[in-house]
Amino acid sequence: MARYTGPVCRICRRENQKLFLKSERCLTEKCAFERRAYPPGQHGHGRIKFSEYALQLREKQKLKRLYGLVEKQFRAYFEKAERMKGVTGSNLLSLLERRLDNVAYRIGLGGSRTQSRLVVRHGHVVVNGSRLDIPSYIVKKGDVVGLAEKSQKITAILASLEAGKNRETPQWLDLDRATFKATVKDIPTRDDVTIPVEERMVVELYSK
Repeated sequence: MARYTGPVCRICRRENQKLFLKSERCLTEKCAFERRAYPPGQHGHGRIKFSEYALQLREKQKLKRLYGLVEKQFRAYFEKAERMKGVTGSNLLSLLERRLDNVAYRIGLGGSRTQSRLVVRHGHVVVNGSRLDIPSYIVKKGDVVGLAEKSQKITAILASLEAGKNRETPQWLDLDRATFKATVKDIPTRDDVTIPVEERMVVELYSK
């Protein structure tokens, strides 16, 4: 399955929830979800009765699209979470949160996860002092994620950092805005993930 390249506002409308996929635009009145808060398509205005399977599928799709993954990647994370000790759903969320592109988004290097993924791919992010351009890298406790020295004057990144000042930093990250660095204080738990998703439904879907 190829990566989705269509209008991302349709995704938010399909999932009936703002996923903040377009950075600042999602916070303005131009947001398509604000103007058309119903599913896309000719039947979007109709009353839709969802089956149990449909509800589970929507939760999976919402979580997958929020982190910008394709089905094969998402399924691999689920299988890894299933092999780990503890609750599978919580393990899954923890793995997704610890992706390097998500960490870059959390500390404000990009206005959205898509922008943050590009920042990582273009080599602007360093982990423990070494440049790393792998968005799927899973950070560990004690890792220090920061902005490469040569990238600290790039206008677009500085603008994202300025816009991200009002964004709440997760408790499992210790952010120092003066040095453009964040330390992974601990492995995120379910309580640290504020995304409105029922991960239990995702587990039930894949367990059938």
